[in-house]
Amino acid sequence: MQLGNFSVSLAVKDLQKSRAFYEALGFTVTGGDEAHNFLILQNETATIGLFQGMFEKNILTFNPGWDRNGTALDTFTDIRDIQKALKAKGLTLTEDTDPSAQGPTHITLLDPDGNPVLIDQHV
Repeated sequence: MQLGNFSVSLAVKDLQKSRAFYEALGFTVTGGDEAHNFLILQNETATIGLFQGMFEKNILTFNPGWDRNGTALDTFTDIRDIQKALKAKGLTLTEDTDPSAQGPTHITLLDPDGNPVLIDQHV
């Protein structure tokens, strides 16, 4: 199963303090919009999103159909196929998608420790 690009979406209290902290660790801003309270940062191998006031917990995020730069991939596992496979393995989704639809959508589930996992397809 190809889950696509992986990042961690962090629920931060102060966007500017968090930005300064992660920039000190070698991350650079590659996307987002401070006016809308979110930034995307990357270093050599990691991608993190800083989100102020958007959600309560940190979220593990996968993007089927995208590479690390948000470029659409030629081939990937569609989110509806991922949903079907997860359900076949007995996993419970907290939010699912219409299996007959096409295009961008998302699904969510919780890991055994209650951490939200977002599978968010943009293509």
